[in-house]
Amino acid sequence: MDDIRTEDSPNGGRYMIGEPGQQAIMTFSRASSKLIIVDHTDVPDRFRGQGVGVKLSQHAVEAARKGGWKIIPLCPFFKAQVERHPEWNDVISH
Repeated sequence: MDDIRTEDSPNGGRYMIGEPGQQAIMTFSRASSKLIIVDHTDVPDRFRGQGVGVKLSQHAVEAARKGGWKIIPLCPFFKAQVERHPEWNDVISH
């Protein structure tokens, strides 16, 4: 379950863990080529308490670092993770 898949398009995309129909998802939209908005995280009950949402958050941060873009944390879950991880501030747009 550690494999994170990415679906990407010019307007946005999502990061996913798990099998179709049984997966945790973090969605994002593109504000520009250098700015994304993490707008939603959905972790099914069966994955709660396993750190799956945090893994998706870390993946988004790593993708931003590799891609050279910033993230606007609109999703309440992701925003809470950003507050817990000040080391991510290099890719967070405040």
